[in-house]
Amino acid sequence: MTSPNVVVTGANGLVGSHVVSALGERGATVRAVVRRVGTAPQHPGVEEHVGDFADPAFAATVVAGADALVTTVHPLGSGRDDQRRVGLDGTLAIAEAAVAAGVPLLVHVSTAGVYDRSPEVGDVDESAALVPDDSSAYGVVKRDVDAALARMEGTTRVLLRPPAILGPGASSVWNTVRPAQMRDDEGERHANPDQTFAWVHVDDLASIAADLATGAIAPAADPDAGPVAGGCTPVNVASGPATQRDYVGAVADALGVEPTWDEGPAWSGQILAERARRWGWAPRVDLATALEELKAGLRG
Repeated sequence: MTSPNVVVTGANGLVGSHVVSALGERGATVRAVVRRVGTAPQHPGVEEHVGDFADPAFAATVVAGADALVTTVHPLGSGRDDQRRVGLDGTLAIAEAAVAAGVPLLVHVSTAGVYDRSPEVGDVDESAALVPDDSSAYGVVKRDVDAALARMEGTTRVLLRPPAILGPGASSVWNTVRPAQMRDDEGERHANPDQTFAWVHVDDLASIAADLATGAIAPAADPDAGPVAGGCTPVNVASGPATQRDYVGAVADALGVEPTWDEGPAWSGQILAERARRWGWAPRVDLATALEELKAGLRG
């Protein structure tokens, strides 16, 4: 049996690099799409492809003959226009190229940030209400990417929706960027201790992406059994319960600073990942391990 050939955009990013590693562990050949020469992960079976995946000519070349496409790129922290240009227009450009090339599967790393998590909202599954137009640029643009992919036809599409992604790396929002903000600005150390901190470890997110891309989780007629063949299926990918007291407390402890606990309304529901579990996925990294890894990285 030949190994699957999988295209991964953002292959040198936090999520993309872990997806590439997980695919390699499963025997896949990976076309790692990056913007700069020499930045793709160095693993057996990885082919570096340097270019702009939003360019239709490059996109058509890189997806030709592939078995799956995994898209991981979104310019988090950029303005709304940049997020739309790269996250929306760019993702659609390579997705459309994949459809035209007959690639049978597209796995898109979306976010649980597309869901409305106002204080009065309870637990959130894949049928929950999405953010309104006046929400953050990140949530709205990611919501619109999901909607655009849902309107596409010609391939099976899966929308992975993780909450906060924990895991070490220079570009890691929750292990590196956010802690640096808390270190440098006392105002960033405020949090409601009872507010939910929904999370997943990057290794567990990469695992389900790789299982989908290699066919270990196969398309099905019922979304409870697998991604709907020829359709677009959202799936939440979240680990166990946690609060801001857990996350902010761990960061503050590692940095040697004091958090400021605020009172007030806060979302206290959970991101339900029962669909992913019915597909056979289960998180392996528990909260204590993830937070110890976070603290070790900050202390180091």
